[in-house]
Amino acid sequence: MSEVRYMISDAAKLVDVEAHVLRYWEEELELPIGRNEMSHRYYTEENIRLFRHIKELKEQGVQLKAIKMLIPDLEQGETEMTHLIARVDKFPAPADGQAAAREEKMQQFQCIMSRLISEALEDHTERMGYEISSQVSGQVIKEMDYLLRMKEEREDERFKRLDEVIRSSQKSRKERALLGKEEKKRRGFFGQKKGQAV
Repeated sequence: MSEVRYMISDAAKLVDVEAHVLRYWEEELELPIGRNEMSHRYYTEENIRLFRHIKELKEQGVQLKAIKMLIPDLEQGETEMTHLIARVDKFPAPADGQAAAREEKMQQFQCIMSRLISEALEDHTERMGYEISSQVSGQVIKEMDYLLRMKEEREDERFKRLDEVIRSSQKSRKERALLGKEEKKRRGFFGQKKGQAV
């Protein structure tokens, strides 16, 4: 039977922490987390158990540097918190304990800020997209309205010119027709033979 593998989002839910916390612990504690063929992290039941113990120790106030020294005990199945915490108390304090604590808190703060900024950017990007699309839609509508008005004005101008040409053409025909009638009358009047009564 093959072992169950969890993606980071599922593992984070099982441990009840954010995914970035698992990545942070993995890096700080130098934990060997498996990768699949696409190079994505996957977590086994043992990884989940280990992360749950790490979370318990963190909740007890144990720093990651001390937890790192307890990893072999945790991997071998030692889960008695009182025993583990007693072991932590026996570890020699780092030369610059306050600086290490400050550094760890700063790294945690940076992780939290990174997550908050990322979420704010996503939210802001979504709102900006909506506002931009609204503004662009409004501008497109105004531009199309302007173009339609211009088209109508050009068509009106073209129809006016066409109307003028038609009227001018009709006037010319009438004038030619009148001239033709007068010409016929003149020819008819002068075209009669001498001696005929008019």
